[in-house]
Amino acid sequence: MNEVQAVKTPAQIDKVETLLAERGQVYADVWRIGINLALRIGDLLSLKFSDVEDDFLELVEQKTGKRRTIKINAVARAVIERRRADNPHHVWLFQSDANRSKRLVKPLSREVVARVFKQVGEGKSVKVKLGTHSMRKTRGWIMYSNGAPIERIAKTLNHSSPAVTMRYIGLEQADIDAGYDEFCI
Repeated sequence: MNEVQAVKTPAQIDKVETLLAERGQVYADVWRIGINLALRIGDLLSLKFSDVEDDFLELVEQKTGKRRTIKINAVARAVIERRRADNPHHVWLFQSDANRSKRLVKPLSREVVARVFKQVGEGKSVKVKLGTHSMRKTRGWIMYSNGAPIERIAKTLNHSSPAVTMRYIGLEQADIDAGYDEFCI
């Protein structure tokens, strides 16, 4: 499996969203909701509009089998409502409109989303190893860089330990070294 990275600044997050929108608004919406809900791609793509009626999303994670309750924040809610208004006949939040699937009602595939994300990441203006896990990593990194305790981030990402989270979000030696300069006692 190829290692992907977090997008580490709000400007880069917006740039990725803009580039994804050029390939189809659905990809930009996957990105924006993905960084706000921090779901794994399989769980994100399996969401139906009927799953997101309330302020909370309840699901059983495909990877872990754990039951999760996730608050749908204002940004995610706005994107969901726009998608609902733009696609009133869709069942899936991210439904495929490909010609081959017109007769089949199904969500976007993780392979298609991964391919589009990778292409955007390989572009000259992003320079990030972008993949579907980048959304969760970005959420974790932004929380970390804004001072959220690593334990809270681990709980948000449903990781088994803070050590897993630190490795996952890309806490690098340079970040650790910066702490020595920031905190002179």
